[in-house]
Amino acid sequence: MHMLQSAGQSPKRRAAFFVRLLLPLLALWPCFARASSQLKQILPPALPWHGKSEELIASEDDPWITPAEEMHLRDSPDYDLTHDWLVQLVDAAPQLKLVSLGKSYEQRDIWMVIASKEGVCTPEALEANGRPTLLAQAGIHSGEIDGKDAGLMLLRDMTVDARCPELLDGANFLFIPILSVDAHERRSTTNRINQRGPRTQGWRSNARNLNLNRDYTKLDTPETRAVVKALNRWPVDLYLDIHVTDGADYQYDITYGFNGSFAWSPSIGGWLESTFRPALDHELKAMGHVPGDLIFAANGKDMRGGVYSFTAGPRFSTGYGDARHLPTVLVENHSLKDYRRRVLGTRVFLEGTLRLLAKEGESLRDSTARDRIRRRKEIPSEFEVPETKPELVDFLGVKSRRVFSEISGDSVVQWLGEPETIRIPRIVANQPAGMLTRPKAYWIPAAWPEVIERLKLHGIKVEKVGEPEGQSAQLEFYRLQDPKLAKEPYEGHARVSAEIEPVQRSVNFAMGSARVPTDQPLGDLAMLLLEPQSPDSFFQWGFFLSSLQRTEYFESYVMEPMARAMLAENDSLRVQFEQKLKNDEDFAKDPNARLEWFYEKTPYFDKRYRIYPVGIER
Repeated sequence: MHMLQSAGQSPKRRAAFFVRLLLPLLALWPCFARASSQLKQILPPALPWHGKSEELIASEDDPWITPAEEMHLRDSPDYDLTHDWLVQLVDAAPQLKLVSLGKSYEQRDIWMVIASKEGVCTPEALEANGRPTLLAQAGIHSGEIDGKDAGLMLLRDMTVDARCPELLDGANFLFIPILSVDAHERRSTTNRINQRGPRTQGWRSNARNLNLNRDYTKLDTPETRAVVKALNRWPVDLYLDIHVTDGADYQYDITYGFNGSFAWSPSIGGWLESTFRPALDHELKAMGHVPGDLIFAANGKDMRGGVYSFTAGPRFSTGYGDARHLPTVLVENHSLKDYRRRVLGTRVFLEGTLRLLAKEGESLRDSTARDRIRRRKEIPSEFEVPETKPELVDFLGVKSRRVFSEISGDSVVQWLGEPETIRIPRIVANQPAGMLTRPKAYWIPAAWPEVIERLKLHGIKVEKVGEPEGQSAQLEFYRLQDPKLAKEPYEGHARVSAEIEPVQRSVNFAMGSARVPTDQPLGDLAMLLLEPQSPDSFFQWGFFLSSLQRTEYFESYVMEPMARAMLAENDSLRVQFEQKLKNDEDFAKDPNARLEWFYEKTPYFDKRYRIYPVGIER
C-alpha cells in the first residue's frame, strides 16, 4: 500500500489548479456546444425538477468548492484535476488519508480515500475503532461518473466545511472516486449517446476493452483485482457500486438494487430489503428525489410489458458480493435525468447510507455473520423467472407512444416527457435454475496455476500439496459431454458449456496442486467458481479449454485390423457394433467414425480426454 504525502495548499497553487481546469474546457467548448445541442434535440424531454438537495451545492466563494460544482454540475473533471483536488483536501483534513490500491495497465494509480474520525491509514487501525465501514466505488464504468463528484462533495462536507462532521462519529468511509482510471481518460463529449450529461464522459471498458463489471469472477484486470484485494484487506461492512442506467424513461432518478433473500446470502438480503431500502427511500424522498427499485423494461423497449428485475451472477459486483456474503448494493442513476440532479441524489444516498450504518451497523454485522457461517448442502447455480403469474405494481412512468420507422423497418418508442402512473407486472428472476451440491473439497492439479492464483486472489483458502512425490486421491470427476463453444469472444474469453457425467478416478496430484475446502466463509464462492455447471465457473470462462482437445490419433491401417480382432474376441461388442450400424445412419456412412468407435474402446485412447481436471472430494 502506497501512502501519499501531500503538499500544503496555497492560493498560488489553487489559482494554478483552476487555470488547469478552465483551459482544457475552453479549448473543447465548440465540441461541448455541438454535442449538447444535438443531444437536446434527440433525447426525450427532461422532466422539470427542483429539490432540497440543491442546498448541498457549495457557494461560488467556498474555497473548497469541487471542480464539478465549479462547472455548475454540468461537467466532471479529468483524472489529474480530481487527484489534485483530493491531494489538497487530504492535506487540509486530518480525518482523511489517500492510498493507492494499485496501478492500471496505463500505470495510473487507483486511489482510495480513507475517512475516519481518527484519521487512520491501515486496515488494522480502521478495524480497531469498531465502527462499521462503508466502501463506495465510482467509475467502474467511467462514463457513469456521478459517484465521483458526489463523493468529493461528501468528503468536503464531512471535514473542512463541517456540514456533517458527525457522520464520522458513527461510521468509517472508504471511497474509490475512479475505479476504471484508464477508461476515465478516454474522455469525449460523444461517449454515451443515451445519457444527459456530464458534458465530457469516460468510456465503458478499460484500456484492454474489458468491462470491469463482468470481471469479478475471472479477475483478468488490474482494476478489479485491486478492488477485490481491498475487499479482502479492509474491514468492509457494506459495499456500494455506483452506476448510471441506459434504457427506458421513467420518473425515478435514483434506482438501486441487490440480490434478495432468496439468493446466496439470505440474511443479508433480508436486511437490505427490510432495513436498508426503507431508510434510503426515506432519505432520498426527504431531499426531493424519486427513488426506485433497480429495474429494466421486460420487453427491452417500453414499460408496458412490465419491469424486469434480474438476480446478478457473481461476475457482477452485486452477485459477487452476494456470493461471498458481503452486503452489496448497485446504484443505477437514471441516465435521462440531468447530471446535477443525479450527482445530488448520489450525494444524499452516500450520506444516508453512512447514517444508517451508524444506527444499524450491528444488525447488519449479525446478518452477515449468519450467512458466513451457513453451510448449505446445495446452493443455486443461477436464477430464472418462475412460471407463476407476476405481481402487479404501480410504476411511476413517463408517457410514450410507438411509431413505425421507415429507417429501422419496425416500430420505435417515443418518450413524451409527461409523467404517468401505470400498473404493470413486476417480473423477478428469483427461482433457482439449477442446484450445486456442496462437496468437502475440490482438488486442482498443479498444471492449472492461473486458476489456483485467482482463487487466492479472491481470498479463498487454498491448501497446497507440498510433498515432492505428490498426493494420491480417489475422487469424483466430470466427463464433459457435448461441449459447445460460443460463436464470438466475450470479455476476452471463449465461453464454453457442456453436459457432465460423474466418473470415479484415482489421481496423483503433483506438488503445487491445491485442495480447496468448502467449509470456509467463501466456500459458496468456491463452488460457483469450480463447478462447471455454474455460468461463472472458470470452466465456462474458458480456463480449461485444453481439456477438450485431442492430441493422439490412430491410423486406419492399424485400427482396422485391431477392430477386426476385437470383434472376433468379443461377441457382445459385435452385437453393439451391428446395432449401431442399424440405428445410426450417419455413423454407418462414416468410415472414420466407425473406426473411432473401436479406438475409444482400446487402452490406447486418452483416458483424460474431456475429463474436467478438477477433482471433487465428496
